[in-house]
Amino acid sequence: MPLVAYNDLPSFERLRAEGEEILTPERARRQDIREMHIGLLNMMPDAALEATERQFFRLVGACNQITQFHVHPFTIQGLPRSPQAQMHIDRYYESFETIKKDGLDALIISGANVTHPKLNEEAFWQPLSEVFDWAKQNVPSVLCSCLATHALIQYCYGIERTPLPAKRWGVFPHKVLDRTHPLVAEINTRFDVPHSRFNEIFQADMEAHGLKILVAGKEAGVHLATSPDGFRIVFFQGHPEYDDISLLKEYKREVLRFYHAERADYPPFPENYFNAVCRQILEEYKEEAIAAKNDKKIPAEFPEALLLEHIDNTWRDTAKAVFNNWLGKIYQITDQDRRVPFMTGIDPENPLGL
Repeated sequence: MPLVAYNDLPSFERLRAEGEEILTPERARRQDIREMHIGLLNMMPDAALEATERQFFRLVGACNQITQFHVHPFTIQGLPRSPQAQMHIDRYYESFETIKKDGLDALIISGANVTHPKLNEEAFWQPLSEVFDWAKQNVPSVLCSCLATHALIQYCYGIERTPLPAKRWGVFPHKVLDRTHPLVAEINTRFDVPHSRFNEIFQADMEAHGLKILVAGKEAGVHLATSPDGFRIVFFQGHPEYDDISLLKEYKREVLRFYHAERADYPPFPENYFNAVCRQILEEYKEEAIAAKNDKKIPAEFPEALLLEHIDNTWRDTAKAVFNNWLGKIYQITDQDRRVPFMTGIDPENPLGL
């Protein structure tokens, strides 16, 4: 922290309105402190594009108090976009060519929606592979979220994800398995993480290929793991970046999909997320929505406003701590020239000396 608003991306103003400290370029230039440049490869669909920006910006902005963070959003080909979303990307996002020319101190890769059974059949597979090939040689550490984790584990180690019997979504408890690793230093040994996925890569498969498992839960499986060196690639299967209301918004979208006959069944509740008051409100709304669908009437407005005060965030502090540890270690090993991945004397094969 703090983030530097180096352009007029709307997410900067939204974050400023929420109370986040956002520096103007003029003020940033007057501060004699180091810059760090973080890439955000945003592959999320249109409805979540800007929310994903803000979620990851918040986590980065909550880190090291003596560093100025410049976050550079970009995206890749192979992801369908509406005209409005494409206008946002064209105006505010950088090209991958610019990213490669200027360099990065770290890279975050978001999740994405998929349309094929196998990830290597997706239109974005080849462009994502090109980003990762470049990052392996030029970026100290890459942090992957959910679908990006599945894609890069398949790309690097040949492990394909396994479909789950039903969607795993909700907020699940987890436990730190390796308390000595720098990424989980000084964080709670038990904490919650949101998940939202139809597939999983299992702990045994990761361990068989030498990945280091740092955090896992009995219900949700592995949440946090790293490449065998312990740092060059950081894998999240969960969504520590989620806002308080991310799962609420997702549940609302699924209810609307049911009403519009885009799914056959009424969606179940995300696990461990809604309390008894929320469940009662939503059960009553369910009856109204089903009746409206059967009668071909417009359903009542989704009762989002009635639910907000009953939704708690039980994962944000730990997510901030992990991101702070991650970027803090990058600060210690990367060269001040962001086009050079490591300072002199750092072993790229084992940058933390683990």
